[in-house]
Amino acid sequence: MEGDEDSGEDLTEYAVQFSIQESLNTERNQQRASPSHETRFVPVSDQNKKLVTAIREGLVFDLQNYVKYKYALDEADERGWFPLHEAAVQPIQQILEVILDASYKSMWEYKTCDGETPLTLAAKSGHLEHVRTLLAKGVWPNTMNRKGETPLLIAVRQKSHEMASILIEYNCVINQPCVKRWSAMHEAAKRGCSDIVALLVKNGGNIQQKDGYGVTPLGVAAEYGHCDVLEYLIHKGGDINITADDGSSILFEAAGGGNPDCIALLLEYGGSGNLPNKAGHLPIHRAAYEGHYLALKFLIPVTSKSAIRKSGQSPIHSAADGQNPQCLELLIENGFDVNVLLAEHISQSYDDERKTALYFAVSNNDILSTEILLQAGADPNKDPLNCLLVAVRANNHEIVRLLLSYGANVNCYFNLVNDTHFPSAIQYALNDEVMLRLLLNHGYSVDLCFDCMHGDIFGNSFLWPTTEEEILPGWTSCVIEDNPFCDFITLPWMKHLVGPIVRIFIDYMDYVPLCTKLKFVLETQKEWPEIQQILENPRPLKHLCRLKIRKYIGLVRREKTLSMKNLPLPPILTEFILFKEYDLYGRELHLE
Repeated sequence: MEGDEDSGEDLTEYAVQFSIQESLNTERNQQRASPSHETRFVPVSDQNKKLVTAIREGLVFDLQNYVKYKYALDEADERGWFPLHEAAVQPIQQILEVILDASYKSMWEYKTCDGETPLTLAAKSGHLEHVRTLLAKGVWPNTMNRKGETPLLIAVRQKSHEMASILIEYNCVINQPCVKRWSAMHEAAKRGCSDIVALLVKNGGNIQQKDGYGVTPLGVAAEYGHCDVLEYLIHKGGDINITADDGSSILFEAAGGGNPDCIALLLEYGGSGNLPNKAGHLPIHRAAYEGHYLALKFLIPVTSKSAIRKSGQSPIHSAADGQNPQCLELLIENGFDVNVLLAEHISQSYDDERKTALYFAVSNNDILSTEILLQAGADPNKDPLNCLLVAVRANNHEIVRLLLSYGANVNCYFNLVNDTHFPSAIQYALNDEVMLRLLLNHGYSVDLCFDCMHGDIFGNSFLWPTTEEEILPGWTSCVIEDNPFCDFITLPWMKHLVGPIVRIFIDYMDYVPLCTKLKFVLETQKEWPEIQQILENPRPLKHLCRLKIRKYIGLVRREKTLSMKNLPLPPILTEFILFKEYDLYGRELHLE
């Protein structure tokens, strides 16, 4: 019995599989049998070709003879265009009348492959008399193309008040939306056609109708900065407190448009600058991001500090993100804190968990905004991924110089994930001597690059201290590995850099504790004889004095080179202490 049951189940499963296979084969055969839109039209006749040529060239008299061949009027080309479609887009009204009279009435609503009818084509072409002729003959005024656009919507897009009036006379539907729920009223508000808006409202146009994003014509007028349309719609009962599907208010849309007159008008009628959208953004954020300076001036005094705090970000962040230095300066002048941090949930939405406005400016390679923020007191060391590392990796020498000049920690580590024993910045500058010396001149701890467990060339072994966190700024419990520089630089695809890099490092050290691993690679490179000669001879006294002075000045002063100018030292000595002879970038820019 069990064997019979098993065989029955097998047969059932086979039948199901066979049925599925048959269905798939049938579907494939149907797909092969149904031609694509390029091949579904048979080649047109010679009479049709002559007819279309006469239409395009405006040969009215020849046309009278060709329209006698009715079959030629009922043939379409590969685009799905019939002679009537051709007649609708050409400028001569008499040609349209001839073709229209000769065509069957059922052809008046034929659509092209793109879904266009003769009426929509005439409206798109801006031929007012063609539209009038088609409507007078009885063509339906509410015909739509594939996008769901009515002739009225197309007429409004053409900014043709007269065409819209004609369509309304023939009882077209005023509030018919397209597939994106965009209506003629929305289009009129977008185009700023106050006369057409008034025409639509007079004939029953809905000023509260929402598009596919929940935006009303009032919001559209605000977004595109048409103050006259906005005021008219408000007077006709437009709700300025209505919000779109994403929670954006009318004032938020106006902030995006940037017209200060629209913003002033909305504020006059009770618009609130403290109403956020669903993302938590306020109108002031939108204006700052878009760079609308005048709009921002209106919004600053009407936006409360508590609303900004609740939003989780400052307009300073928005202005920096949008790369708008003028707006940054305006916000700073009005007391906005350049060191305010993003809320935790916003910060975590970024892969790098950025927090400061300065980070936005640096990551955008925006030199001017970076300088403005630094001059206003922005702290370059507040982000998990230090701004300096971002600038070095982007190979932006000027931003690196600015950051270092204003106290960026040249010995920073990537606090979230760090796998090196040496400070992180150097690994992004190994192929760029200008960048490398820029970091070294500002106090990069080059000695950590020679700190390893392999032992030096004299047989001494190194032991790393156990309290590394006290010594290495930025070192965190998130460290997953502790790779020394010698292991990093001697990788097969990087060891060709060992000679040039070590030679540069020597300029910033007194005693160079080469480990056996580094020495083994160095001996094969062309820089080794010079390096060996330096190591075997005493270093110049002035070089040793410079290193000692830099050490006594301290880490803070070494990183913030601007403070060196406050020391009572001769300029030549100051330049010597700051390694000016190795400042390749400053030499290019003729910086003092």
